[in-house]
Amino acid sequence: MGGGGMLEFLQDTIAFFLDFVLHLDRHLEALVQAYGAWVYVIMFVIVFCETGLVVTPFLPGDSLLFVAGTLAAVGGMDVWLLTGILMAAAILGDTVNYWVGHYMGPKVFHYEGSRLFKKEHLQKTHEFYERHGGKTIIIARFIPIIRTFAPFVAGIGRMTYGRFIAYNVIGGVAWVLLFVFGGYFFGNIPIVKRNLSVVVVVIVLISVMPGVIEYLRHRARVKRAARGA
Repeated sequence: MGGGGMLEFLQDTIAFFLDFVLHLDRHLEALVQAYGAWVYVIMFVIVFCETGLVVTPFLPGDSLLFVAGTLAAVGGMDVWLLTGILMAAAILGDTVNYWVGHYMGPKVFHYEGSRLFKKEHLQKTHEFYERHGGKTIIIARFIPIIRTFAPFVAGIGRMTYGRFIAYNVIGGVAWVLLFVFGGYFFGNIPIVKRNLSVVVVVIVLISVMPGVIEYLRHRARVKRAARGA
């Protein structure tokens, strides 16, 4: 495949992904009609990969759960089976992500002379998660991208697994319940249903806002510290 062909392939892939995310309501309904009960497996895989693999943070999460709830409300899926499967996927995904980070940590920080991966950084990360890890794991569930990396970093930082799994379960259950039943109870209100694609976009924007706000606050703190130095 030449350079032009590769560029065209990438453009088509990006266009397909954006269309899938922005019109998730239509695509998920089509999946339900085409695959029936297999849609539960498909959704399990998507949620597991979005939470469990650091290479797939771009997969839809909040919006997928909300739209699934709207379809369950009109009989497209069993809401309790859906909820249980998605909870299992979310909790298992974070667990796998944690252990990957836990296993990779000693490998990554093995080299004493590394400027990027220093053991004291690993120790600081561990101490941070021991002090604030529970809150971090729960809040991260509601922030795209960050929810994919939080358990990975918790594993690298050697957050105690007993603490991690407790907050993992709390966060996973709360995340799934909020968005699935948000869609179940509100997704089929006429004005919401007519503008479901817009609602999906709004959910995505609201989901990323905490991360953007925290980034801006961090930048402001750095600037204040630089001026005070």
